[in-house]
Amino acid sequence: MSAVAVVTDSTASIPETLLEELNIQTVAYYIHRGQEVLRDLVTIQRDEFLDWLSSATFLPTTASPGPGDYVEMYKDLISRGFRQIISIHMTSKGSGAYQAATVAQAMICDEMRDIQIEVVDTQNVSLCQGWMAIEAARSALAGLSLEEVLARVNRMIPITQMVQTADTLKYLYMGGRIGKAQRLVGSILNIKPLIGMKDGVIVALGQARSRTQAYNMMTEFVAEAVGKSKAKVAYVHAGAIDEVEKLKQLVENKVEVIESILAELSPALAVHTGPGTAGLCFYPVDR
Repeated sequence: MSAVAVVTDSTASIPETLLEELNIQTVAYYIHRGQEVLRDLVTIQRDEFLDWLSSATFLPTTASPGPGDYVEMYKDLISRGFRQIISIHMTSKGSGAYQAATVAQAMICDEMRDIQIEVVDTQNVSLCQGWMAIEAARSALAGLSLEEVLARVNRMIPITQMVQTADTLKYLYMGGRIGKAQRLVGSILNIKPLIGMKDGVIVALGQARSRTQAYNMMTEFVAEAVGKSKAKVAYVHAGAIDEVEKLKQLVENKVEVIESILAELSPALAVHTGPGTAGLCFYPVDR
């Protein structure tokens, strides 16, 4: 067992096989669907949720876990023998998870002075957050100290990037998560918007007239960002596996990808992106 426990949230959208293999712990977001309160990937799964969302007449709301949810997770890990924990969360500008985890950190560390907890604001979302949790877990399993694991994650924050496209921005707009991509909302219907993250908020990266053009633009975006380096890429989607397979082929014809992941967004993220979303989360590596 590693000395450092790794905690992240369901929104990291890490495939279950990797969660188990790397012993990554996740805390579930909340989805409020009318009077119904669901727990992301606990009481609602991807396929069921997307089937409902595609014909929904209203948009559910989401909420981050509260301090009590993180206290419960941290105490469970402590009861299992861990004394060091790194807790990795999506951008604090788009969710309250980082703040809630920070409150929980203070509560635990005030009560148990021998416990170390580091809480990280990734300034990103989805498998960008996921990549940081994955690499943190690998570092922990390799025997690195909490300080070394934290340094590894902090090095990834400025170089890990997301780009995605969808048929519409209506879900982001309705959910109030549109950020600086607001100007794309009024685009004509056959425009495919490209969005990413910068400084923790959603930004517009461009627009295309077809998915094929959008995927070509995304491929060029990755190639330019990676340069002569190799890359690790997570291809993410919401009910659009065939689309990300097309994107994967384009990217890997252009960029040397040394590790790739195919992953579907968790329901708490799919609320805001909508069915049919396809994109990628990547970062350059030197080896």
